[in-house]
Amino acid sequence: MKETKKGLTIIYTGNGKGKTTAAIGLAVRAFGQGLKVGIFQFIKSPERDYGEKKTLEKLGIEIIQLGIGFTWTKTAEEHRQALNRAWELVKEKTMSGSYDLIVLDELNNALAITDFPIDDVLPLKEVIQLLQQRPKALHVVITGRNAKPELINQADLVSEIQEVKHYYNEGIPAVKGIEY
Repeated sequence: MKETKKGLTIIYTGNGKGKTTAAIGLAVRAFGQGLKVGIFQFIKSPERDYGEKKTLEKLGIEIIQLGIGFTWTKTAEEHRQALNRAWELVKEKTMSGSYDLIVLDELNNALAITDFPIDDVLPLKEVIQLLQQRPKALHVVITGRNAKPELINQADLVSEIQEVKHYYNEGIPAVKGIEY
């Protein structure tokens, strides 16, 4: 009889830099071990030029940017529509049985939006249900600040990345190759 392994739920959260970087590193490691990996970014827009997307595509790792950027860059309704499209695709991809590991990058950020209502387009209760009902061996990595306690309770591993010092505070803007 074939042993069925339990998929892990891993969360990288906190106000420090490196949550997506940690998830990408884990995804590359998994891919190197022959796992089928999908990365779905809830906030980042395909209109921007991100280094991780270029690299992951060269490696053959699926990465889909589903967002439209920061919440202040578009209207609330545009963001709500993008989040709804992202959530519908992620549910389908998660339940497809096509992956061994998926990364839900910036999902915590999306769930923490308070500038406009999101619970009807990205319901926390559905996120929890998806984690509970996903294929048994599927690993799920969730990134972003302000992880909801309900998600933390579902997780097998939670790493909180804290800022100690950041060059933004010295007036240095986003650095190509470091932030994007």
